[in-house]
Amino acid sequence: MSRIATFCVLAVLGCSVSAGEYRIDTLASGLEHPWAIAFLPDGRQLVTERAGRLRVITNGRLLDTPVEGVPIAVVRGQGGLMDIAIDPEFEESGWIYLTLTHGEPKASTTRLVRGRLEGLRWVDEQILFTAEPVHSRPVHYGGRLAFLDDGTLLLTLGDGFDQREQAQNLGNHFGAIVRLNRDGSIPPDNPFVGRVGARDAIYSFGHRNPQGLVHDPATGTVWAHEHGPRGGDELNRIKRGKNYGWPVATTGIDYSGARISPFTQQPGMEQPVLEWTPSIAPAGMSLYRGDLFPDWNGDLLIASLVEQTIRRIDLEGTTVVSQTPLGLELNRRLRDVRVGPDGALYVLTDAADGEILRISPAGP
Repeated sequence: MSRIATFCVLAVLGCSVSAGEYRIDTLASGLEHPWAIAFLPDGRQLVTERAGRLRVITNGRLLDTPVEGVPIAVVRGQGGLMDIAIDPEFEESGWIYLTLTHGEPKASTTRLVRGRLEGLRWVDEQILFTAEPVHSRPVHYGGRLAFLDDGTLLLTLGDGFDQREQAQNLGNHFGAIVRLNRDGSIPPDNPFVGRVGARDAIYSFGHRNPQGLVHDPATGTVWAHEHGPRGGDELNRIKRGKNYGWPVATTGIDYSGARISPFTQQPGMEQPVLEWTPSIAPAGMSLYRGDLFPDWNGDLLIASLVEQTIRRIDLEGTTVVSQTPLGLELNRRLRDVRVGPDGALYVLTDAADGEILRISPAGP
């Protein structure tokens, strides 16, 4: 049993533990593979479980009853209910955005919907986008969301694993990041609008399985990271219309041990800002803005499934100065990290009995 698990056997009553310079509190436990967390203006938190449930935390307590009426997700492999995002004008609109796996067990894809909450009911649902085509292997769905300053949103989509070469084909959504208006319509200034044989929604392409997505309003930069196979994880600066190389240009090693490609770079393809070999399996990502860790302002924080820590990417503007794994000693797969309104980190552990941990500076 890990040090936090040992300390937190009475998690229902709340608990905390110190790890070096950090205090780690258990906000909630008993979640089935929690995937993402979002913060409402009234202080509640919404949490998605990959198993298909949307949960509510109010006054620091996880409600026993899930939200009723959420769209049914195909829960298989890496698929299920995934990301959640709150509309930038939520107090006027009430919209909440969800990504999920849609379709059948052997023919599924990524879908984006939005709806509203009435108490513990999901209402007014609208289907905004469904990636095409479906794929048979239940992995590599992408599913992360980020809003841009112009009111549009970005959605990451994976390569479907067996269709990796299709990430270079603008005629489908495999391995792409798409840009949509918040009602699901296509912005007319998307880079491939009107190009014969290209999908109008595509904003960038040549990705493998982007699992982290952040927009920095201060610099206008969009950051995304994606899983390589055995190595070749990447952090990329996303630019409209650009090709990020997968699987033509990569340092990744296939699961068989063979090189994916003999090329690590190619003309016309973007190079990663950072690359990790062996793989850390990056999951959620946030940009830090807050008062609890003032030295981190403007830095990226990346959760990892394999490395099992939060990795801080120290940025000066858009330049990477250094990267440092936080010494949290969690010994858990970490699915997401978000910065709360209080400036603390909220970290989701990827387990059948998953937790939400609140990380703040250690103090008296």
